[in-house]
Amino acid sequence: MPEPDPVADWARSGAMALTGRADGPPLVAPGRPATALLSHLEQVRRNAVLRTGSAPALPGCELLGERAAIAGLSRRGPWSCGGAFRAVPTVDGWFGLSLPRDDDVALVPALIERPTVDCPWEAIEAWAGAITTAEAVFRARLLELPHAAWPAEIRTRPGVLVERGGRRQPVERPLIVDLTSLWAGPLCAHLLGLTGCVVVKVESWNRPDGTRRGPSRFFDLLHGGHSSVAVDFTDPHDRNRLVALMERADLVLEGSRAHALRRLGIRAESLVAGGTSWLSITARGRDCETVGFGDDVAVAAGAAVQRAGDLLPAGDALADPLSGAAAAAAASKALLADNAVLVDVSMLHVVREAAIGPPEPHTVWRDDGAWWVESVSGRHRVAGPTARDPHRRGPELGAGNELWLR
Repeated sequence: MPEPDPVADWARSGAMALTGRADGPPLVAPGRPATALLSHLEQVRRNAVLRTGSAPALPGCELLGERAAIAGLSRRGPWSCGGAFRAVPTVDGWFGLSLPRDDDVALVPALIERPTVDCPWEAIEAWAGAITTAEAVFRARLLELPHAAWPAEIRTRPGVLVERGGRRQPVERPLIVDLTSLWAGPLCAHLLGLTGCVVVKVESWNRPDGTRRGPSRFFDLLHGGHSSVAVDFTDPHDRNRLVALMERADLVLEGSRAHALRRLGIRAESLVAGGTSWLSITARGRDCETVGFGDDVAVAAGAAVQRAGDLLPAGDALADPLSGAAAAAAASKALLADNAVLVDVSMLHVVREAAIGPPEPHTVWRDDGAWWVESVSGRHRVAGPTARDPHRRGPELGAGNELWLR
């Protein structure tokens, strides 16, 4: 069997076409992100065969460019493909910041300690250029803004940590209760659904998954064939019904900081002791309260390219699809076990494992209107982002309440 070629995998994924400046060549990411994603997907496939006896039809490394294809995103360095993230120089490195929400933009004056800001990114660049990266990070953490430092000191831990819990009985069609939102967690749930799991998506009546407001094709792709439950998390009766559903589940997926669910009286450790596995996907692990999104987490982990005075994010929110696939691999293994487990997926460390090291040797050039890259395995055309067509519509909010909430 030939050795994997990380450059060829990156070129095929569509993520290479998303990396770099709009007026420059596409760039190869450090490490082996596309190859790592393929490895996670292969683990999902193998575990599904062990559980069901048949191999599921799973996507490939094209997952890395799927959201961009649906949303019509392209490379636009120094900003992220979605436009919410940018890294700016400090006196000793780089400071990256995500401003995806109006609330985040509203905090910029507090971040840079100026009463008003007309042009946020110009003001942030001027402010960061006069301080150290550590000072910028301290201010961002204080305000709970999603951010990145480059170069970053990252504590050592695996991307996926697993703790063993109470006894459980493996089943062919496990019940998955999915409390996640946006991309990484829903991708994990989607991949498990493709292996035959029954997936129930849980949302708040007052704050449903933000992807419902985006392109319907992306929501349908991740949630088609799933059930939907909507609850009022401030209502004790709704919380009790939700806990009862979790206790019946084989696996719970969630992406909240640990204290948020504990305040609601939902404790992962108790469910795991009772035989329900629990998988948490967070920016930097369950023991860290720092917030993060796919672009800033990926850059903090090293998935960026320095070029011509800029620090350019690799791909589109790379931490999301990588972590979603890594979580699905861990979940598929947990569903085979005789004991429930508590799985802690740190997006930062999943990307770190995939992005360690410089880019593999390669050459990029343009020929006849297309970009090409040459690596150890030969010449490869740089593919643009592509996306699968959803086979079913995503569920309406709360459509499964009568079926699943007792």
